[in-house]
Amino acid sequence: MADSAAYDLITMGRVGVDLYPLQTGVPLAQVSSFGRFLGGSATNVAVAAARLGLGTAVITRTGDDPFGTYLHEALRGFGVDDRWVTPVPGLPTPVTFCEVFPPDDFPLYFYRRPKAPDLEIHPGELDLDAIRAARVLWVTGTGLSEEPSRTATLTALAHRARSGITVFDLDWRPALWSDPARRDPDAARPLYAEALRHATVAVGNLDEVEIATGIREPHAAARALLAAGVELAVVKQGPEGVLAVHRDGEHAEVPPLPVTVLNGLGAGDAFGGSLCHGLLAGWDLETVLRHANAAGAIVASRLECSSAMPTPDEVSAALAAGAVR
Repeated sequence: MADSAAYDLITMGRVGVDLYPLQTGVPLAQVSSFGRFLGGSATNVAVAAARLGLGTAVITRTGDDPFGTYLHEALRGFGVDDRWVTPVPGLPTPVTFCEVFPPDDFPLYFYRRPKAPDLEIHPGELDLDAIRAARVLWVTGTGLSEEPSRTATLTALAHRARSGITVFDLDWRPALWSDPARRDPDAARPLYAEALRHATVAVGNLDEVEIATGIREPHAAARALLAAGVELAVVKQGPEGVLAVHRDGEHAEVPPLPVTVLNGLGAGDAFGGSLCHGLLAGWDLETVLRHANAAGAIVASRLECSSAMPTPDEVSAALAAGAVR
């Protein structure tokens, strides 16, 4: 995309290589073959939105190695602009393994040592004009886990100054916080509060909203997120569906779309890409959530994440069928 001001969505955060076992229900120690996929939450959201027709880019960093080269090729293949994906000499591109035990057990094993390159995003390297101009900016909780990514994330949010749609994906993964003291929710919560002051939308599951607000009950947590500064709180409740509450009083709560789960990983990223698509389209909250739920269900029915992101026709078909077949 020649004009960065034309971006519908810029995401900022994790990238890496996902290695998924091609045998399901098998412990990792016994897996004999793997599939290689583009991964990383913020990156997958950009892919999901691109698959739905949005112009997207991602701000992240890789190792200066063959896996880094692969990630650039994969991003371009998905139609995601990689101009702000830069190498960090001396740090390897992260690799993540998972085990697949459907329907609800998908352990992850992150290899992000000595430090993940995506945590080496420096504030002075940000294209703040493009960040301000994008219709949506998406940042994550993991971006707050370590410097210089923490300052870069907060700098992007502050410069954005709540223009357009600014989404804070609460994204609580304590294993990715290298400082043990910061893994304590009480220590992380002030950083989340600072990010929420600059965001217009907060998205998280029950564990994540509790980290951000200290409250687990979905409706009370949504109200707490609004009080923290956002205009729209989206609370994912697992089998109970999704709740969204807007500051203007609009409210929606929709059940999940029935699906036979193969791999639950990546469903939240598909939900995120569809959420951005629906908000930009100006849909009412219930329609936004139904489409996002369908996108997530489709990915949950497939092994991979990034390459499983659905097209608009696939989402429409799932909604028409009332389930993912």
